[in-house]
Amino acid sequence: MHNFAFIIAGFGVGLIVGLTGVGGGSLMTPVLIFFFGMKPHLAVGTDLLFAAFTKLSGTVNLARRRMVPWRVVAQLCAGSIPAALASLWFLDRLGPDSAAAQHIMTTALGGALLLTAAATFYKAVAFSRHTEPRRPEPATIQEAAAATRARHWSLPVLLGAVIGALVTFTSVGAGAIGVTVLLLIFPALPLPRIVAADIAYAVPLTFVAGLGHATLGAVNWPLLGLLLTGSLPGIWLGSRLVVRTHERVIRAGLSVLLVLAGAKLISI
Repeated sequence: MHNFAFIIAGFGVGLIVGLTGVGGGSLMTPVLIFFFGMKPHLAVGTDLLFAAFTKLSGTVNLARRRMVPWRVVAQLCAGSIPAALASLWFLDRLGPDSAAAQHIMTTALGGALLLTAAATFYKAVAFSRHTEPRRPEPATIQEAAAATRARHWSLPVLLGAVIGALVTFTSVGAGAIGVTVLLLIFPALPLPRIVAADIAYAVPLTFVAGLGHATLGAVNWPLLGLLLTGSLPGIWLGSRLVVRTHERVIRAGLSVLLVLAGAKLISI
């Protein structure tokens, strides 16, 4: 019966991800901590690999459609992967199940959820599915190359480093936060390619961070299988129901839940 509850939780998170595009980490990790009483380091480690497998399928689909701006992905990974490795080294030195590490994880997770809630609410208020900023596709090779140039070369590397550390400690950060900042860093890049870059660079980041947590003994492998069993059909269903739902209402409600979860984690 308990196993069935994990499958249902995976399905519910996958459904919301499919409906809204909000990253699964901002949903799954709090669910594992609050509803199933899992220790933060196990919840984060398990969710990292959960995110890696779910985002991998999306990246393959986007790559087949030639939507992924690989230059942007490489710039982000140049910052995120070293930051993830440094964060894993720090966790190893602390001990992932130590009181200090648990406090850092819960506080950082609470802050990440508040930032995600703000980014999600901003998108719900400012844009709808039909009013999101339209950035025309580049017409020439030169325009395509210019669209993948950041305002400054260091900005995507710095963003990658910040999100790499945040994701390693919390499994949250690459979704709504990443897209919001990338919109500012790459002003000429069309929104679908921004989203594709955000999904694609999260795959190596979450695999590195997740496998690092696994070497620290912070991944529950049977649980990971149950979550994926539920989430994959949930994402499939959500992506097909998305045209029939009131996205703004869902995003606004989700923002409130993330604020409550984030505030509670910070107060632990």
